[in-house]
Amino acid sequence: MSQSVQAPRVLNIEDLRRAAKRRLPRVVFDYIDGGAEDEWTLRANSRAFEAVTLRPRCAVAVPSCDLRTVVLGASLPMPLILAPVGSSRLIHPRGEEAAAHAAGAAGIPYVLSTFSGCLLEDVAAASSAPLWYQLYLAGGRDCALPALDRAKAAGFSALVVTIDTAVAGMRERDFRNGVKELLGGKMRSMLPFVSQLLVKPRWLAGFFADGGLMKFPNIVVPGKGPMLYADVTAALEQSVVTWEDLEWIREAWTGPIVIKGIHTAEDARRAVDEGADALVVSNHGGRQLDRVAPSLQMLPEVVAAVGDRIEVLFDGGIRRGSDIIKALCLGARAVLVGRAYAYGLGAAGEAGVARAIEILRADLVRTLKLLGCASVGELARSYIDVPRDWLAK
Repeated sequence: MSQSVQAPRVLNIEDLRRAAKRRLPRVVFDYIDGGAEDEWTLRANSRAFEAVTLRPRCAVAVPSCDLRTVVLGASLPMPLILAPVGSSRLIHPRGEEAAAHAAGAAGIPYVLSTFSGCLLEDVAAASSAPLWYQLYLAGGRDCALPALDRAKAAGFSALVVTIDTAVAGMRERDFRNGVKELLGGKMRSMLPFVSQLLVKPRWLAGFFADGGLMKFPNIVVPGKGPMLYADVTAALEQSVVTWEDLEWIREAWTGPIVIKGIHTAEDARRAVDEGADALVVSNHGGRQLDRVAPSLQMLPEVVAAVGDRIEVLFDGGIRRGSDIIKALCLGARAVLVGRAYAYGLGAAGEAGVARAIEILRADLVRTLKLLGCASVGELARSYIDVPRDWLAK
């Protein structure tokens, strides 16, 4: 593993964030780091963990900790899944393959975004652990169905359907950094924004060595080929996923289906009614609708609404192993992390992703031992104090 992400240089996820900020152009770092509008929900996702405090059992010997759990019938060595992060190939050359390989080495699932810069078959070859495919309907059903067939053939075991992107969120950092102009390809428009790329020569060299601005090879538009980067926003708005779409998606995909973007009890119950196998409590990392409650605050409402009828996963704001434990205590089966590993990818490629996983695993073990709890399976509400109003609904 790269010495640049080892202790004492890198001790936590925030250290990886700072390292990524040093290596990446502002436009790429802010793509990872930013959120929608005022970024209130982005900040609230992480701050919510501060409102939940731990209740340890002291004078308890815990010589070893069992981190194992079962998600969608698969035994996992710890309750951690790498969330879909689109355009990872901009963050680091062959970014999706690097992240999948690090996840595979740790034995944990990796969720590949529809907006991957790498062929899904190449990503599948990079990991021996479970792989899930995340579906957007960019390009419509004619693009989605062949991609689902390819994902099944490549060995992806579950499908993640994201439902919270009727339009792209207003990510103001992207506008200020000139994303539209840089993608447009017109030199006069690009010039005011090019300097942020030129001041990061190592990233720029890797970017060009990896083929420059990527297309999306898993979104093949009939008669046109892979979708261009600049076409994504319009394609998403024209192909909003609805509950009715789950009927044909279920016909096309015979494996487990996970609904990502659940934020209320009503939608959680609808996911159960539609036959989903799992749901992810998520507000898209604060990147879509700003001023919605943090994911952790909504987790008790969702768990209470569905009981044990569906597996509940969690996503949003996790930076420490203790954050994972708090989500598990509130009823999540496992958690997805996005920015936490994307910072590692930006800092040092595959080695940075591996370091992010290592940090969170060590945090989990240490926190469990300090709680006097020998297994993630034993975690329950009794190990935490929760704001009373979170539990009122």
